[in-house]
Amino acid sequence: MNTDRSPRLLHFRAAGTSLVLDCTGDRLPRILHWGADLGERPSGGRDGTGHGDGDGTGLAGLATASLAQLVTSVPDAPVPVSVLPEQSAGWLGTPGLSGHREGTAFSCAFTVRDLRTPGPRSLVVAAGDEQAGLSLRLELELTSSGLVRHRASLTNEGDRPYTLDALQLTLPVPAHATELLDLTGRHLRERSPQRHAFTLGTHLRENRRGRTGADATLVHAAGERGFGFRDGEVWGLHVAWSGNHRSFAERTNSGVSLLGGGELLLPGEVRLETGATYDSPWILGSYGRGLDAVAGRFHTHLRERPHHPAGPRPVTLNTWEAVYFQQDLGRLTALADAAAEVGAERFVLDDGWFRGRRDDRAGLGDWYVDPEVWPEGLHPLVAHVRSLGLQFGLWVEPEMVNPDSDLARTHPEWVLSAAGRMPPEARHQQVLDLGRPEASAYVLERLDALVAEYAIDYLKWDHNRDLIDAGSGPYGTGGVHAQTTAVYALMDELRRRHPGLEIESCSSGGARVDLGILERADRIWASDCIDALERQEIQRWTGLLLPPELIGAHVGAPSSHTTGRTHTLDFRAGTAFFGHLGIEWDLTRATAGERRRLAEWIAAHKRLRPLLHGGTVVRADHPDPALLVHGVVAPDRSRAVYAVVQTATSVQAPAGPVRLPGLAADAHYALTPLPPGDELRGPAVSGLPWWTADGVRLSGRALAVLGVRAPTLHPESLVLIEARRLAP
Repeated sequence: MNTDRSPRLLHFRAAGTSLVLDCTGDRLPRILHWGADLGERPSGGRDGTGHGDGDGTGLAGLATASLAQLVTSVPDAPVPVSVLPEQSAGWLGTPGLSGHREGTAFSCAFTVRDLRTPGPRSLVVAAGDEQAGLSLRLELELTSSGLVRHRASLTNEGDRPYTLDALQLTLPVPAHATELLDLTGRHLRERSPQRHAFTLGTHLRENRRGRTGADATLVHAAGERGFGFRDGEVWGLHVAWSGNHRSFAERTNSGVSLLGGGELLLPGEVRLETGATYDSPWILGSYGRGLDAVAGRFHTHLRERPHHPAGPRPVTLNTWEAVYFQQDLGRLTALADAAAEVGAERFVLDDGWFRGRRDDRAGLGDWYVDPEVWPEGLHPLVAHVRSLGLQFGLWVEPEMVNPDSDLARTHPEWVLSAAGRMPPEARHQQVLDLGRPEASAYVLERLDALVAEYAIDYLKWDHNRDLIDAGSGPYGTGGVHAQTTAVYALMDELRRRHPGLEIESCSSGGARVDLGILERADRIWASDCIDALERQEIQRWTGLLLPPELIGAHVGAPSSHTTGRTHTLDFRAGTAFFGHLGIEWDLTRATAGERRRLAEWIAAHKRLRPLLHGGTVVRADHPDPALLVHGVVAPDRSRAVYAVVQTATSVQAPAGPVRLPGLAADAHYALTPLPPGDELRGPAVSGLPWWTADGVRLSGRALAVLGVRAPTLHPESLVLIEARRLAP
């Protein structure tokens, strides 16, 4: 029985978003509205919460107005579609819960036992199905940033095991959301957008790679036709989970449209014994006018977490593309000297430091410093790095093992595999079964010892292969769920023991980017490709979920390691400028002039770091596909920095105007080129009239509506523009 005496039509409001819940009756809650703020402040509700019909929004009328007529050949009563859709209620789309008890209890009809509102914008529901022997706990909240997030816990109350196949939560979207956008990709080209009509049926994105995946859609979005970064209503969903997962957009011929998602479970992977509970990942929904607003809610939510990285994000030199496996104390100390010279603040020793690791064919799992390369351990290098005032970081890949390793030879049973056969190798490695407590304990002991001995500030935590045939234990039962939760527990415990430790989520570049891993990691490596042209798009779309300070963005060598393209230093540095800046380049081979110029870029980044990593990300919609405009605006809109990026040649010359969004409409701004990104390189034969130290003065409204003439640039180049609010 429901013990909450408060009315059960609920209206949650925050940051321009309304969420209206129908909790009447004894079935699971239904969402009547998720989207634009309905515009009335609740009377009697506190902090944006209203209950019942007394809040001024006419919730009872809204509930009545949302009821559909009955038509021919349908159930004789309206079909309620809850946040966990149930076939027992008449829903014939994708079910929220799939499972069985040896063939029985395949369908559930949950009855609400208790409903509470523990916070001003949160709801907790306890429900059960006595016949099926299951209980359900739903948690749903509207965060202060306007994100909807919810999850479910399912408990087996029966006397026999219950096999769970899927538990998926949904959020409704309106009929005028007629277009879908999601992301796909591959190694070295993550986060590629694709658009298509939101037609009848199900658009399903499944990931079976055992990690988030380079091809994963960070946000599954539905919106008005033609929506862009600044215009059109958009609703987006994210599954905060680092293992197998699915998300879907579904539209039925009965007029229901929704977004949903959850963990993708392997057959028999979750078998609940009596009293056991399965917890779903958080499912997050973001609404806004334009993709920038959708992204902004995610960014604000992440920045409000108590464990969000605090303080300036250290400029990081990583050694991989500088030395690869050729590690040598003299070479690395010289590299550290050059890093300090240009203004780096952290030095990260990448792959190749541990026992037997001369290439990628051996050594993974043997997490001991190689005495042949490092006879005194890493202490001489660490001491030198710290003497320069730099933090010290180390690359690890704890979830993997090379067959050619002492660990694999000693414990072949620790490899994640289906019974009786080994999965195909990838990068000459297999996956360590961390669902085995003894394997996880070994990894924890090794990492804990390394972090303690060298007082390591930062771990670059890599994960370089998909999980294939991922069986666990003597019978080879599905092991991805246990692997994912074990990795979470391992990271949590390591950080508990070393509170100042930072962790980067790297996974063949950007193949593990999600808000589950980012509860444990302090940044992600967006891609192994640091070609500046490729990174413009990769970082642009990674920013749909993550703010710049969580996106590792490095300045590479003049010729790209992954594409062979050659770019100017200004284009490479300007592309990395907005993110968590780093260097992936053998600076000992750079000229003195290159190092001086890089130092200028790093100094400018440090000066602007509070704005770049604390402001609102904006991206202009521009008709020329060869021209990108993006920037960051201060929270009080007193200042902004924009990049105008020429990715290719344009049909039009000279360049047309670009709009600069996000500023206060009625304020006036001084717009000037921003050094060191102020050098014009292009086919123009005269200067751009406003491109001077004095710049031009315009209102925020004029800059957003009309814009200014863009410089005519060579392809694969960029410039920076600064806007400063003038005193009234």
